[in-house]
Formats: sequence, C-alpha cells, structure tokens
Amino acid sequence: MRLNDEDIHIRKLFPTPVASYWLADSDSLNRELKARILARRDATPGVTHSNKGGWQSDGDFAEWAGEAGRRLLDTARCLASSLTAMHLDGSGLVHFEQDWQYNVWANINRQGDSNMLHGHPGAFWSGVYWVEDGGRAADPAVDGDLEFQDPRGMLPSVYRPELRMRIEECLSAGYCTSEAASSGRMLMFPSWLLHRVRPYLGQGERISVAFNFGV
Repeated sequence: MRLNDEDIHIRKLFPTPVASYWLADSDSLNRELKARILARRDATPGVTHSNKGGWQSDGDFAEWAGEAGRRLLDTARCLASSLTAMHLDGSGLVHFEQDWQYNVWANINRQGDSNMLHGHPGAFWSGVYWVEDGGRAADPAVDGDLEFQDPRGMLPSVYRPELRMRIEECLSAGYCTSEAASSGRMLMFPSWLLHRVRPYLGQGERISVAFNFGV
C-alpha cells in the first residue's frame, strides 16, 4: 500500500532562512571594490579569526572602501531590514525601522585557504558578498564554497546515513548544505547559523566582503 502524496499535509517547523540577492551592475562595483581591497591588503597585515590562511581586514571596511563600499553596505542594510520585523506588545509584528549596528570586513583567499566552522555571536544577521569568485562559476572544482551546518544536529545522519526525508528542502536534514561563490551575489543568514568556508583550490584569488548586523 502506498498513500497518495497529495493527501499528506506537511508543516515545515523551524525553517532557517538563507537569503540571496544579486546586485545590479555589479561589474563596475566589483572592479572598484577589488582595487580598494587589494590596496588595503598591501597596506595592512590583516587579522586572524576563523580564517586559516588568507588575508582578512579589520572590521573597519566602511572607513576605507569609498563610494563602492558605501553602496554595498547600503544594500546589505536594506536587505537586513527587509528580512526583519519587530514584535511589540499590543501591536504584534511591525516593520523594522531601527538603525543597525554593524561591522564589515574584507577577505582574500588563495589556494588552500579556508575558514573554520564558526558563528557570529552578538549579531542578528550575518552575510557575505562575493567581489571575485576566483573562477568558481567556470570551474566547480575550485570549490571554496560556503558550507552551513544543520542547526538541528546530526541525528538523522548518525541513525542511518543512507536515509533521507523525501520532502522538499528537507533532504539535507542532519547534514551540511553549501552555497557556491558567485561574483555579484550577496547572501544573508542568521548569525547563529554555524558555517565554514571550504578550502579554495583555484589558482587565482577569492575576494569577498562579510558583515554582521545587530541592534
């Protein structure tokens, strides 16, 4: 006996959003951002947090990234606001209208560089914008993908690794899900969602800008 799939009602509890947004006319923006970031790398030693190799700036990107950086930050702020509501006593959910507190930094990964599994405590939204994908669009083998760990834990994969939930957007339950770098694309996700950057295997440079937003 097999049930009719259309007769089964499924409610997906506790979904975790990962928002994607493509910036219009990103080619010219990325050229200016790339020039600013490379110049900053040449002028400063960078810092080490979750990065294994590579170069990472301080969180002062907005102070030296010029007009291109301002445009990128404005877009990221608008995206964060579009994804957010506030729950007020007596009013329920209302549109978010507060100013965000933020920190923003740039990253450059070369062959073998990666980022360890981590989250971003002290923020509500975190995200990344890819200035230069390092050849990922043309050759998936260069990898360096952004990988998210299922926050519900690994129980499904430990119980029976070959089993999957035959439900849309639930196939990766207990496993990791990745997003490929794409020049001109911005991702935003909850800051508590654990993530890492797999080793970049290309011959060029992967350049990105990352950010945190809180109130």
